[in-house]
Amino acid sequence: MNLPITPEEARRLYVDGDAAHGFDHVMRVYTLAERIGRAEGADMRVLLTAALLHDLARGEPDHHIHSAEQARALLANEPKAFVDAVAHCIEAHRFRTGPEPQTLEAKILQDADKLDAIGAVGIARVFAHAGHRGTALWAPLDEVATHPRPDGKEYTPVHEYWYKLRHLADRLHTKTAQRIARERHAFMVHFFAQFDLECRGVR
Repeated sequence: MNLPITPEEARRLYVDGDAAHGFDHVMRVYTLAERIGRAEGADMRVLLTAALLHDLARGEPDHHIHSAEQARALLANEPKAFVDAVAHCIEAHRFRTGPEPQTLEAKILQDADKLDAIGAVGIARVFAHAGHRGTALWAPLDEVATHPRPDGKEYTPVHEYWYKLRHLADRLHTKTAQRIARERHAFMVHFFAQFDLECRGVR
């Protein structure tokens, strides 16, 4: 398949990014999108181009909107319908803010991005991000579940699991992503239960 940008070319566009959000994340999303897209019958050229460019402006507020704008500029020589389709995928990949994905390719990109936030790799990412922000690694799971959500450095990986990660498997669009999510979700639930027991000195 002849993509307008290769992974090697895309890598050079990602000059910044911490361990949780760098180009390694982009390539995992790309691989997941390829796997899901082939199973679901997606337009692979649109999907894989969007996957490579979806986090171009990751460090900026509303990075999904700015990433789509940058993608439009990079793809200026491509047909308008193709550019619009890629841009929509990128704009819609951030599920908490919208817009809602309207195409199969946009739904798959959002699914792939969510899948990279759960399971073993999702756990690794949330702890890497905590280290980057200088937050504590643990808070008691029962307290997290019953106390108001904190801000700043009081917000630990356990809070991220409780408030966000454990819900992602229920918010996937495609059957293929849902199947992939089952094992990842179960592993993550077991990990945080075990982590809580070990931090308490019970296990």
